[in-house]
Amino acid sequence: MTTRRQRLVAEALTALVPRAPFLDAETIRDAAKARHMRGLRPDAAVWLAAIAHIRHQHTDYDALMDDGYDKDAARFFVVDDTNRVLDSWGATRLLDPDAVEEDGTGFADDASGETPESEDHIG
Repeated sequence: MTTRRQRLVAEALTALVPRAPFLDAETIRDAAKARHMRGLRPDAAVWLAAIAHIRHQHTDYDALMDDGYDKDAARFFVVDDTNRVLDSWGATRLLDPDAVEEDGTGFADDASGETPESEDHIG
């Protein structure tokens, strides 16, 4: 049986990154359902899970961290690669290189450049 939260996470995943490959989508879905994400709205949990997954699996972020870069610098250097993956997955939002916050939540809405209401609850 699927819970309401699980259904909302699945819907948010489809809405935010509709062309994410199945294995990536499953990993993101599982991460968005993690205990520490439960206080967030489903769309915010999916967004954070997607960004973290892309950063660690599809960019040089971990190599930069291993080379001694701090989180902010490493995130800065991978923002374009992250956005390329988001774009290829049909994402409705992209990271804004000028707004990447300490927690990595900076992004631009394709239509307006606004941030989601849930951003206040992240971090």
